[in-house]
Amino acid sequence: MEIEVSAEAKDKSLNRNVAITVVMLSVFMGVCGIKDGNIVQAMQQAQSDSVDKWNQYQAAKTKLHVAEASRLQIALLADPGRAAPVLAGLDRDIAKYKAEAPGLAAEAKARSDLYDALNVHDDQFDASDASVATAISIAAVAALVESGWLLWAAWAFGAFGLFMGLCGFLGWSFHPALLSGVLG
Repeated sequence: MEIEVSAEAKDKSLNRNVAITVVMLSVFMGVCGIKDGNIVQAMQQAQSDSVDKWNQYQAAKTKLHVAEASRLQIALLADPGRAAPVLAGLDRDIAKYKAEAPGLAAEAKARSDLYDALNVHDDQFDASDASVATAISIAAVAALVESGWLLWAAWAFGAFGLFMGLCGFLGWSFHPALLSGVLG
């Protein structure tokens, strides 16, 4: 079965509209790709910072438990006169770890929250990318088969892609939860 494609299009305005659509969507997709790449880098940094802070928190809690156990053992077993300076040092360490741990946990949680906030915008750019790529593909088929209704379908996908990209750029909170759930 052969398909013959004519070099002469019947409707040049359709081809012009397809060409304009493809150029506009391609440029928008490229700009969104740059912004999405920056967001992904920021997400990686936030995740790394969160892991580092949680590790510091765990280390502080471990040191706190070791210091408390050591203090208890020394207080129970050692001569009170000789143990007093050691106990004072352990008391300072215990106070330091108790003061340090909540701040570390708060910093780790803040970095984790930043990651989640950035992820919403990453999902928006992903939805934009998928919608715009689909729109470009449909527009190409519209030109091939010379179908105006397919161009309208491409515009519908493109409009959704433009909307999602603008949500990402402008920091809007709209999130394509259904789409992310299906594809994620």
